[in-house]
This record gives sequence, structure tokens and C-alpha cells, in this order.
Amino acid sequence: MMASVYAGRTAVTGIGTSIPPYKLQQDEVFERIAESCRDDLDITRWARRIFRQCGVETRYTCEPEFLEPAGKCRYLPDRTGMPVPSTAHRMNTYERESVPLAVHAAREAMADAGIGPANVTHLITVSCTGQFLPGLDSMLVQELGLPWRVNRIPLVFQGCHAGLKAVQLARTIAESQADYKVLIVCVELCTIHFQPPTSRETLFGASFFGDGASACIVETAADGQEHVFRLGQGHAVLVPDSREEMIWRVGDRGFDLYLSPDIPKRLKSFLREEAEMLLGKRSLPSLWAIHPGGRGIIDAVREMFALEESQVSYSRNVLKNFGNLSSATILFVLKEMKSELARQEIDRADGISLAFGPGLTAELMAFTYLSKAEAVQSAGSEGAYV
Repeated sequence: MMASVYAGRTAVTGIGTSIPPYKLQQDEVFERIAESCRDDLDITRWARRIFRQCGVETRYTCEPEFLEPAGKCRYLPDRTGMPVPSTAHRMNTYERESVPLAVHAAREAMADAGIGPANVTHLITVSCTGQFLPGLDSMLVQELGLPWRVNRIPLVFQGCHAGLKAVQLARTIAESQADYKVLIVCVELCTIHFQPPTSRETLFGASFFGDGASACIVETAADGQEHVFRLGQGHAVLVPDSREEMIWRVGDRGFDLYLSPDIPKRLKSFLREEAEMLLGKRSLPSLWAIHPGGRGIIDAVREMFALEESQVSYSRNVLKNFGNLSSATILFVLKEMKSELARQEIDRADGISLAFGPGLTAELMAFTYLSKAEAVQSAGSEGAYV
């Protein structure tokens, strides 16, 4: 019996998430944006439209300044030319605030998987919103009490798809040796890069990005282990002639983000072919873990594959309650899915995960949710199982 595209040897056995303490209501963020560009009525009108339609109600930030009254926040000042925090200032904030969030998510993931720090053999850290050395990986080794010889693999400055890229990499590592246990930790502080908008396109990032961290354990699941996502086949694709659709560069006043409004349209031009390449002639799965890069992306995937609203509800709920958390988001979606499937007492369901980032890049991965893991035994070849 040939291997299922959905279920291989390894699984996500534990997931953890964490968010900073400061909650942002969408209408309050709009007020701050409107104050910062009140002399440009065109941008203000577009801001109102984008903020209402992006699918976000609340987000979280590590920066308490965003709770200041409109016009008093240094990141979004109300007077043209008023100095805003430098990139160095923002990186200091990142170094201070990212580690506690990452530690909390990692501990929750290990507890969910039922393993201790001493069991972790590989650590993959993911982030595109800040950098410092010694890096997040070395800080986590100390804070979590991981083995000093743990294999550390940082994935930095890749974008929103990097969380799923890390899962694909962890799957490859864990499949190479049965006792490998890979801890993935993603942390993103997107709000520290908010700046006064200078164009319509720069409003998209300010309208839906938030802060948070997520983590998971990828390992060979034990027989009977509960509520796991067994990982199947996957691949990534770089879409030709799309590099200008999503741009993320280091500027003097934080990182400068540009998102094209044409991204959902671009996804429609290639995503079906990539999904068919992954799934072959199989029917579409019931579970869809879509990176909620914005309401338009979720809508595009739903329309493209004729999905029910319930199939995209996990992504919509994460976008609504937390915003887009860049690389950390996909694990928020899988955690939401896992909780709902457990509540519904679903025994088994096949799924596909999709994430998107600069390039344009798309990551696709098949998986199977199991309420209780089943032992997977080799049947004499690399691609055959019983």
C-alpha cells in the first residue's frame, strides 16, 4: 500500500502560543493612523476603507506607546516631521520583548507534547521582525534549559511563510532518526515597525499585523499519543515575476513594508496547479490551515477551491482576534483547528496547509489530524507504509 500524501512518519505533537499584554482595538489603531496623516485626505479615506475591510477586530502589541491617545504615540505622530523611533531603538525593543514571548510559547508546546527540555535535539527559531546576537536561539537554550549541544537552526528574515517552512524542515530532520525531537519557535513583533503611512500600499501592513509567538514539537508520534497532526508531503514554489508584490527592507525608521493589493489575484494564477501537484488526483481534503495574510487571501483560497465557510473559519478567527502574526501565524491556526477538532471528537481528517511570503513564495504541506496516533511501520521501501 503506497504512502498517503497526507501522513508520514512524523507529527506535530504539541503546540504553544503567546501574546504580549497590550490589546489593540482596530478602531483605535485607525484613529492613530488618521491623526498621523490628517493632512492627506486621500490616504485617510483609504485607511478607513482598508481598516474596515481587512477582517481584524483586535491585535496585540509589545509596545505600550500604542495605547497612548491619538497623536501622542511616537510611532504614529500627528505632526509631519516629528521624529519617530530609529531602527536601533526598535531592535532594542525586539531584543527585550521577543525572548519572554518565545519562552512562554516553547514551554507550552513542550508541555502539550509531554516532553522535557532535555529531550529536544534540534531547535529551529524563526523571525523576520528583529535581529540581535547572540541570537534568539542561544537565549532560548539558556532560558529553557535545553541541552548545550542542541542543534540550532535560525531561519531569519524570510517572511510569513517561514513558519510552515520550519515545519517542513523539522519533518525532514525528524524522519532521519526516530529519536529526534525538533522544537520550532516563531516570534514576531510586527507592530514595532509601524510608521506614519506615506502611500495607500503602506496602509495594508498597519491595518492587520500584530505581535505574538508560537512554537511546536515535531517528532515521531508515539502509538496512542492524542491530538496530533501527522505530517505528509509538501513543497515550496517561487512564483515568477512576482518579486515586487511583497517587499520588506531595513530602513532608518524601522523595516519598510510594501504589500501589493494584487497578491490575492496572483495567488489565483498559480495556487491551484501547485495544490494539484501536491495532492495528485486525490479529492480535496476537509481541513484547510491557511495563513491569514489578510481577508483577501482567505477569500481567494476559499473561492479558488470552492470551500465551505467552516473550512476557512480557523484562519478567519485568528485574523479577527490576533491579526497577521507573520511566521508565527500558521501555528496559531493549527492550534485553533486542533482545539475545535478535539471539541467535536473528530477521530481523523486529512488537511492541507498553505502559507505565503515574499518572492512571492508559497509553502504547501499535507497533513492528517489524528485524535490518537497510530504506529507507522516501514513496509520494505522508503515510500510504502502499512
